[in-house]
Amino acid sequence: MERSTRFLSLSGLSGVVAGVIALGGATLARFHINEALAPDADALTYDLRRGVGYMADLRLTLVMDAAIVLFLALLGAFWFTWRRSRRTGQDVWDKSAQRLMLNLMVPLSVGGVFCLALFYYGLPGLVAPATLVFYGLALFNASKYTLDEIRWLGVSELVLGLIALFWLEAALLFWAIGFGVLHIFYGGLMYLRHERSTETA
Repeated sequence: MERSTRFLSLSGLSGVVAGVIALGGATLARFHINEALAPDADALTYDLRRGVGYMADLRLTLVMDAAIVLFLALLGAFWFTWRRSRRTGQDVWDKSAQRLMLNLMVPLSVGGVFCLALFYYGLPGLVAPATLVFYGLALFNASKYTLDEIRWLGVSELVLGLIALFWLEAALLFWAIGFGVLHIFYGGLMYLRHERSTETA
């Protein structure tokens, strides 16, 4: 019954890979922010930049960085989950997987548009906390259709996002912890609890 209502082939290794990719993306973002902004730049609007053209260039660079991180993370998630679904005999796109994706994508899509609006209105400092909050909501919303660890990952992302909203100077650090460290931790936990025994059997 559980197999018919929940997608249990989600791979923990995909979380580990996504976490490593996110840490690399956060490191690049930090480098570009440090290059483009003055040390006393406003953490909300990124004002007090070093030159006139830096702000537009920085926005484009950060959006490209985020897009590459998202693409690579999704590619890794699909590969490892497809590989695990073959081992478990569960269709990678069955009804439970479709329900999981629907409940995940609605909050994520709304959050993506919201973050683009923040960029548009000149509030890039809120993007990192907003992505954590919407991602946490998406995971929590979708968690009833997959492994229990996803619910706790979602709650953890929400907490980090809410803290980052009131500590914008450290928002990118919280983003790196949420999308990097927590993915590695929960992905490793999922692998140890649900996958390692079947792979060594």
